[in-house]
Amino acid sequence: MFTGIVESVGKVERAERERTNIHFQISSSISDELKIDQSVSHNGVCLTVTKVGKNTHWVTAIDETVKKSNIGNWTTGTPINLERCMRANGRFDGHIVQGHVDTTATVASIEDKEGSWIVRFNLKEKGLVVEKGSICINGTSLTCFEVDEACFSVAIIPYTYQNTNFNQVKIGDAANIEFDIIGKYISRILNKK
Repeated sequence: MFTGIVESVGKVERAERERTNIHFQISSSISDELKIDQSVSHNGVCLTVTKVGKNTHWVTAIDETVKKSNIGNWTTGTPINLERCMRANGRFDGHIVQGHVDTTATVASIEDKEGSWIVRFNLKEKGLVVEKGSICINGTSLTCFEVDEACFSVAIIPYTYQNTNFNQVKIGDAANIEFDIIGKYISRILNKK
């Protein structure tokens, strides 16, 4: 389980396809501290560490993960938001995040507000987004506003802009989206009735 509070921005050093899987070598400031078989959020996708080297670690994405996320777009140099799983005695500084990406959304606009940024997203498919609700975008816990059927906005403060890969996001980019888990369960219960 994660909280959507990014610890480090890593970088893709290598991507190797093996049948339907993609193996990624990631360099980061936390790679040396990772252990094999540890779960780490990579742009919001929970991936298992398969190998650890000097300042780097390896993870593998299966076909289902590639189809649901923006992982298929990662190339050498792609910046990746990283978060290790939450400790049982830790605080929830963000919100409950599982690392199970639901879909992607496209960056529709980026508005510089002279001290913050408003980023608007178009959803690929209808999702569970509510006004002032939590959402996880590329592994970052954010609050939605200006919500309608197919779009929503988030505000990016300077700290988030400087310490995540939001400073690299461009119009047209695909972003990983994980809807709020509580909202997903409530929706499922209501749809069963």
